[in-house]
Amino acid sequence: MTKHEVDRQALKGPEQQAITNRNFGRGRLAQVRDIFLFCCYTGLAYADVFKLKRSEIIDGSDEKWIVIKRQKTASPSRIPLLPQALSIIAIYDEHPQCVDQDKLLPVLSNQKMNSYLKEISDLCGSTKAITFPLARYTFTTTVTLTNGVPIESVSKMLGHRNIKTTQLYAKIVDKNYLIICMSLILFVWGCRPRIRKVEDVNRQRNHG
Repeated sequence: MTKHEVDRQALKGPEQQAITNRNFGRGRLAQVRDIFLFCCYTGLAYADVFKLKRSEIIDGSDEKWIVIKRQKTASPSRIPLLPQALSIIAIYDEHPQCVDQDKLLPVLSNQKMNSYLKEISDLCGSTKAITFPLARYTFTTTVTLTNGVPIESVSKMLGHRNIKTTQLYAKIVDKNYLIICMSLILFVWGCRPRIRKVEDVNRQRNHG
């Protein structure tokens, strides 16, 4: 594993759903959880979602888009808003912080967000540290690449200057796919002795 490939974990579908379904009431934990999930569905880093304004949501022909310049790279980025992300935006449409500051979501300071995310991780019993980088990796792998979105499109949504950066995520998807295939092969081979026994019994009956 190279220096650039270290610890790029992502939530799998069931793990993401477990966090979504967890009841945190209507307090800060629910708010922070929602913003984390919003990043899972948009690929935004903390710095980008923190400064995201309502005016940066653009109406397309059939959908809404986030149109921004990434904080880290200053690269332009256009991200289609999935239904899950739109539902989260609707929850905070009348939140005072959003109304008064033209913010899309009521994002707290980085320190407070990380503290609440640690608490969420503990309450959900997650084996992975719930962080904003995890949300970004989840968008890249579980939400987009695994579902067949072309890597060139994913690279543009992430604001990567070089597609080689995005290809690091594609390698993770390929590894996961290989693990699934190998598990299936091992399962089938594990069943073969039993299949042979059934075939032997049928053969004996036919010759009996």
